[in-house]
Amino acid sequence: MDPDLLAGLRALVDTNRLRIVARVGGRPASIEDLAMELRQPVPAIARQVETLIAAGLIERTGDRYDNLRARWDRVGELARALSELETDAAGAASSGPNGPWPHDGASYAETLERMGASDEDARILRSYLVDGRLETIPAQHRKRQVVLRFLLERVFVEDREYPEKEVNQRLALFNPDVAALRRYLVDDRYVTRDAGMYRRASDAER
Repeated sequence: MDPDLLAGLRALVDTNRLRIVARVGGRPASIEDLAMELRQPVPAIARQVETLIAAGLIERTGDRYDNLRARWDRVGELARALSELETDAAGAASSGPNGPWPHDGASYAETLERMGASDEDARILRSYLVDGRLETIPAQHRKRQVVLRFLLERVFVEDREYPEKEVNQRLALFNPDVAALRRYLVDDRYVTRDAGMYRRASDAER
């Protein structure tokens, strides 16, 4: 596996590092800002930041750590590289509305069919997915439901329990704010959560 890809994947496994990338993706922040908002000691945040900088997922301007920001180009490259690896392993190509994207072997069209998407649903997805990545999480409830149904079919493919670490890794391929995506999926009853394990909700549970 490419060393840069491996370093990026390892950096995104940790929940706190994912939250840091999501936070500085919205607006620049200092280590002190992050420590206060994430309720973590400054030295611990500094170590996480160094890991993310080394992986090329965030950057600082100047010599100080008071203006950290995400490198979305690097995050996008990571998602595309992993998508290509999965495609090679599966022996099949798949493309979304704007290029390569993470998949389980099903095509983008098959995913739309699986989720019962209408033409309007497909239009909404096209407006939020860029190069297989969810640019932003929709604030509008109707649009967010479409995105959540899409993620359900992409992330929780098998009828089994998924540990939170695996859920984080899968969701991170689409958007770094995995904590928010997990919360929406659970709150809107697409997924159940019990003792750190996640599973697709049954029709009775929805």
